Amino acid sequence: MKFFVDTAEIDAIAELNELGIVDGVTTNPSLIAKSGRDILEVTREICDLVDGPVSAEVVALTADEMIAEGRKLAKIADNIAVKVPLTWDGLKACNVLTNEGNMVNVTLCFSANQALLAAKVGATFISPFIGRLDDLNLDGMELIADIREVYDNYGFETQILAASIRSANHMSDCAKIGADVATAPPEVIKKMAGHVLTDKGLAAFMEDAKKANIKIV
Repeated sequence: MKFFVDTAEIDAIAELNELGIVDGVTTNPSLIAKSGRDILEVTREICDLVDGPVSAEVVALTADEMIAEGRKLAKIADNIAVKVPLTWDGLKACNVLTNEGNMVNVTLCFSANQALLAAKVGATFISPFIGRLDDLNLDGMELIADIREVYDNYGFETQILAASIRSANHMSDCAKIGADVATAPPEVIKKMAGHVLTDKGLAAFMEDAKKANIKIV
């Protein structure tokens, strides 16, 4: 499963990228606003930093405006994935932008029907939102599984990009179900390395090393 980082914070992306675990980046208007920077400037910097797809989201609501904004975003770098919402206008924009040779990430997906439509119009990525479904006491992972089944039934090449990930458990669950990509905030990715038994075992090892006066250098 590919790891995308869901942030517009350059330092956080750089830290994870140095480990070799960053396959791409996703941003949205909320993350750009949080960074306090110009969308074109920060997006260009992210594209220079990572080799994989960088999702940059349009802010228009009509198809023609989305297409115009998408074309402008796509000019930033070759690894831009234009992000459009899963609305009827968003699907129209996806179809045009895809046919022009751009990567397109269709976001805010909450049903298998929506994911099926996105695949039909040529989306590169479909972004089902796990956490927001969980917030409504619905099973976000069930949606990932449903989309996986539909796509596998017909050989769609659209990649399932699990989004709105809130925990390390979400990451492993997505991997078990077969999501192609999971995008998560940096702090969630870091939490994947943690386990209480690892901490407990390490503390015991360090205590024994201290008692035995073990030194390597």
